[in-house]
Amino acid sequence: MARTNVTFDSAGIPIAAHLHLPDAPAPGPLPAVVVGHPGTGVKEQTAGTYAQALADRGFAALAFDAAYQGESGGAPRGLEDPAQRVEDFKAAVSYLTTRGEVDAERIGVLGICASGGYSLSAAGGDHRIRALATVSGVDVARQFRFGADGAQDPALFQSLLDAAALARTAAARGEDPGAMTMFPDTAEQAAALGGEHGVEGFEYYCTARGLHERSAKSLAWPSIDKLAFFDAFRAVPLIGPRPLLQIVGSRAITSWMAVEVHHLATGPKELHWIEGASHVDLYDRKEYIDPAVDRLADFFTANLTADLTTALGAGR
Repeated sequence: MARTNVTFDSAGIPIAAHLHLPDAPAPGPLPAVVVGHPGTGVKEQTAGTYAQALADRGFAALAFDAAYQGESGGAPRGLEDPAQRVEDFKAAVSYLTTRGEVDAERIGVLGICASGGYSLSAAGGDHRIRALATVSGVDVARQFRFGADGAQDPALFQSLLDAAALARTAAARGEDPGAMTMFPDTAEQAAALGGEHGVEGFEYYCTARGLHERSAKSLAWPSIDKLAFFDAFRAVPLIGPRPLLQIVGSRAITSWMAVEVHHLATGPKELHWIEGASHVDLYDRKEYIDPAVDRLADFFTANLTADLTTALGAGR
């Protein structure tokens, strides 16, 4: 499998990406998939794992770092700007249309965790995205407002908005606004704050399990009030008649969001459960990733076809 470092522009911000291509030469342009990483993640982590697996199955796969994060440009560092994150997906599609190895009429998107929510918005507004899949998909704005399990005390998010407002005032006065720390110092603290889900996130991002030096450990405070007004699910009815596949672990406490999306979707849709997997298991556990990739490869093979794109074009 060949991997190339590439860059492209997203609303004036340089985006760093890896383009994964199959080893075997293809008889013509390839179907392609844009792969988005989880919140605070980078392209070298789970997004790269899935991109490489899809390239092994015959797809061109583009894994990128979101603006303000990883090796991509943008300041302040660690900003989670929903509008920009959606724009990054559209810019990635635009970049793939310029590549000679890629069939511009056969481009799909895979969003993982927070990118799952952003990809819903991107696909709703961009008809070049012919098929959409998510893995452990969440609307990160909902997760901040309601918690990973949907049962968070509303007062917690209000306190975060208070902190974000104070940070903006500090910045206006020329003071250091600080940043919102995303992970505690120990697994025990993570367990106290977020139970098993919190521990798994800590283990993936803060230990040898999945640690990467460029993975964000904090978010710029303006991320919070930007997220307050974002709703990834509003675009879901616009995705049809294009197909939507959601892959979810049966033990994922975030699965309520995928169920809600499934009910909102108007086109061909599938909620595919991976038995025994948690939310984070689908980031790196081979026993769960392998069946997920099998389903993704079948889905994109079936739906990134010339016949489908002709039919969709005729229906618009």
